[in-house]
Amino acid sequence: METQLLILIFFALCSAGILISLATSAKSKGTVFAWFGCAAAVFLILAGANALLADKTFQQSLWPLPGLGTLTLNLDKFSAVFLFITGLVLFPASIFAGFTLNRNTSTLKRFNPSTFSALMFALYASIALIFLAGDAVLFLLAWEAMSVFCWLLIVCAREKENGRAAPGYLLLAMGEAGTLASALGFLLLAIGANSFDFGAMKSAAPTFGAGARWAIFLLSFFGFGVKAGLVPVNFWLPRAYAVAPRAFVPVLAGATLNLGLYGIFRVNADLLPATQIEPGLIALAIGTLSALVGILYATTENDLKTMLAHSSIENAGIIIAGFGAGMVFVAANHPALAVIAFVASLYHLLNHSLYKTLLFFGVGAVENQTGTRDMDKLGGLIRWMPLTALGFLAGTLSIAALPPFNGFVSEWLTLQTMLRSAELSSIGAKIVFAICGAGLALTAALAVTCFVKVFAMNFLGMRRLDENQKIVEAKSGALAPIFILAALCLLFGILPTYIIPSLDNALNPLTGASAAENLVPPFFASNSAHNTLPPAFVEDFHNLGAQVGQNILPGRGLVVLHRGGESNPVVFAMSTSYMIVVLTILLLLTYVIIRLWLTRSRKLSRRERWAGGVRKLLPEMTYTATGFSNPVRVIFDAVFRPTTISDTRETVAQHFRAAIRREKERVHLMDKLVLQPVSAAALWCARVLAAMHHGRFNAYAAYTLLALIVALVIGLLCRS
Repeated sequence: METQLLILIFFALCSAGILISLATSAKSKGTVFAWFGCAAAVFLILAGANALLADKTFQQSLWPLPGLGTLTLNLDKFSAVFLFITGLVLFPASIFAGFTLNRNTSTLKRFNPSTFSALMFALYASIALIFLAGDAVLFLLAWEAMSVFCWLLIVCAREKENGRAAPGYLLLAMGEAGTLASALGFLLLAIGANSFDFGAMKSAAPTFGAGARWAIFLLSFFGFGVKAGLVPVNFWLPRAYAVAPRAFVPVLAGATLNLGLYGIFRVNADLLPATQIEPGLIALAIGTLSALVGILYATTENDLKTMLAHSSIENAGIIIAGFGAGMVFVAANHPALAVIAFVASLYHLLNHSLYKTLLFFGVGAVENQTGTRDMDKLGGLIRWMPLTALGFLAGTLSIAALPPFNGFVSEWLTLQTMLRSAELSSIGAKIVFAICGAGLALTAALAVTCFVKVFAMNFLGMRRLDENQKIVEAKSGALAPIFILAALCLLFGILPTYIIPSLDNALNPLTGASAAENLVPPFFASNSAHNTLPPAFVEDFHNLGAQVGQNILPGRGLVVLHRGGESNPVVFAMSTSYMIVVLTILLLLTYVIIRLWLTRSRKLSRRERWAGGVRKLLPEMTYTATGFSNPVRVIFDAVFRPTTISDTRETVAQHFRAAIRREKERVHLMDKLVLQPVSAAALWCARVLAAMHHGRFNAYAAYTLLALIVALVIGLLCRS
């Protein structure tokens, strides 16, 4: 089927979903949304796969706009990857949202399920339109529509128990600031290319000077970095995720976060490739800092939603770190290393979309069944929700980058990319790579700590909820998307040799090099006749490690395999296919040994256990999430620098004090460094502008004349 037809069917399904959602009864809203959402996602997956694997790309002109050129749709291999990832997220997300709407229609604060469903379909269409935009005007129009839909879904459809709408307005304000910066970056590109078309911008890229390149990089990195949640403009993200309805937050984390990363990739890797290593080093440093700050705050959080939000910041940082390394290699004229770095970054983006969506499904299921997201109140859920626990475990193993799940592959590739900095000539770049590599390694270790806490505090240990509260397993509508994504996390982890060539196919036009050819080629060769190893490889390794998984297991599951020339043919090689087989055998063997040992005939003697004078251990005595993360809080206190603000409110009825309510709010480092100064500056500007509103007509006319003069001068300077 032609790609154009698949895209057309997708938009038709979204349009039909909007109309039918508004027309059908409230009881069937969830079912309608699930069917139409899943169908639209399937066609989006097919369109992305068709464009990527079958080279069925297309470009379609829409209609002209006076002074702005013609709006165009363009689907290339790079945007096809993002369409494919988005479809993978939207399919299970539609199932979960449909189930949630059927089960919890009363939790929406202002919107009824009809309006909510219609907004979700509109969001689906705007996300796809961003990836399909072939010019800056259509891109920004779709981007603005997406921002408004996200704001409406967070502010107006937030759940009753989630309280304030301020996080939604913060998202809108930060999003508009990011949109303005991105628009200015596109404007500079359009001025240099004399067109808003992406193709014209790409053709004019060699003519841009160093100053223009720096301005475009900084504007695009800030503008799109807001949506991606990069430090220091990440403070809105945990607040928005915490109040977002559970039917929407998986899409917010798994699909809309990728839009910011797509914008950074598109501008700085496609439209204006790097010619200096400094922008890449800045991206690498900011990515590493975002990853480290995100996982630190995630480790100390007790609320499941907020914890996963901070984890999204961490993973966005890892993606940008890999991308920054690729920018450095492009500027340093190492295309083979650049494509490996880009593959690692894009692979991790794919993986993060899958396991983060899975984890938000798990949190939604837990909250549906228990009524809380506080890890200090949860515990022992594996006894009542074993299937949810199994799916959640797959997500935690993936996000903690433990083999053989997909997170291990991409993070290991990213760390290996850091080691390839030895081939750079700049000493400063090598130092930055070394520091960032150490930071990413620390991030990986803290991620393991964080998600051991998450699984242990929620599903293991003793029950801390009210004993009278009944807990049952989640329904099939919540379990189905969890297990779909758990299977994909495992599949993409054990068969990376099928994923890497596909991503390689999308990135080859950007770098002119092939990742598969610069790794160990036999692992990616489909024809056994080509399964010959480089002589230098065989000589150095004596065929040991070179044959790992080769011609034995399907997909051969190679994880890291760098070939660096005759002097250094390979850094490391590993097979996740072998790994999963070995782990399975070891687990079975361990089970058999334990069973045989425990069931052998022996005389048992039972004695009373010593409990320190306590006759029975209580749930309050178990190790809580706060206690688990307290060592991290103490060690990294210099990073967090928390300040506690207390607010005491009294309710007085005549002469008697009726009630006292005390609220505490922790103000973290990013709030003090970024949010509070920005708020103070905004208030100062408001006071200055308020002084200008004095009611004198002559002064207003002078302001207008001055603005016109400034606009004219700017136009003349840009034209010259």
